[in-house]
Amino acid sequence: MMQLYWSPRSRSFSSLWLMEETGQPYERVLTDITTGAQKKLEYLAINPMGKVPALKDGEATLAEAAAICAYVAERYHEARLAPPLGDPLRAKYLYWLFFAPGCVEPAMVQIATKIEMNSVAAGWGDSQRVFDVLDVALTKGPWLLGDNFSAADIAIGSGLNFAVRLFKMVPARPSFDAYIARCMARPAFQRAEKIAAG
Repeated sequence: MMQLYWSPRSRSFSSLWLMEETGQPYERVLTDITTGAQKKLEYLAINPMGKVPALKDGEATLAEAAAICAYVAERYHEARLAPPLGDPLRAKYLYWLFFAPGCVEPAMVQIATKIEMNSVAAGWGDSQRVFDVLDVALTKGPWLLGDNFSAADIAIGSGLNFAVRLFKMVPARPSFDAYIARCMARPAFQRAEKIAAG
């Protein structure tokens, strides 16, 4: 059984939601970052970066939310959270899955901290453009892959829920609000929110 290391009110929400979407049993291992649990040696053996979430699957361990999404979606292919190899939608799926940590998260931090960055030097480019590109994609909807919900929606949906709805770091847009509402309507999202709330 997979073990998910998580903490309330953290980026590990996406992994909770992911595991709930699979419908498979898993063990939740509370790693409360408010108490410094992520700095203990036994946890650092799983994730040397000392962040949550992390996942243990037998002898395999990994961290980083998008990597966990990719791994779990492939391990539990019957949950249909990723297009299979050879499917033309797989390219778009991978793009959006890694757009979340590669573009959305740094753009959120840039907006929140008001740090000025040269858009050529910044790996994510320009924060305004990041959210404009996402806006166009979500207007097409209902999901990033059209009618097919995927782990990419978990990665992007978690980020937008955090940045737009919960912490109002990023200005709301009609496409963002509608997309977040669709995410929140999913039973697995609702179960994950209850777990995260304690």
